[in-house]
Amino acid sequence: MGHVFANISLKNPRDPNLDVIQTKALADTGALMLCIPQHIALQLKLETESMREVSVADGRKMNVPYVGPIRVEFGKRFCYVGALVLGDEVLLGAVPMEDMDLVISPSRREITADPSSPNIPHARVK
Repeated sequence: MGHVFANISLKNPRDPNLDVIQTKALADTGALMLCIPQHIALQLKLETESMREVSVADGRKMNVPYVGPIRVEFGKRFCYVGALVLGDEVLLGAVPMEDMDLVISPSRREITADPSSPNIPHARVK
């Protein structure tokens, strides 16, 4: 399938005077969380809420900061999540994608709103 990227906006809802960050995020349904590089956490002045242990692709475990809240926007959809601070690019995991009801279109290599709920995000709660 190759890599799929999404143009998203990131904002600190606790500080409305800060600029919104427009960025390209790698969509990864195998990852749960939103991951952001340190420079984005600094630009958004996000507070470290706690430390989290993560397992990375090569099997190593490490402790990384968990920051938030962050408002994530994709088109007209948005959600509020925490983020892990690591890596050199933004990684959009399954939790924010599910929260905004987004799907990956492998043939077009893009993220879209779920076609079965094009107007407002749908959440399964049963």
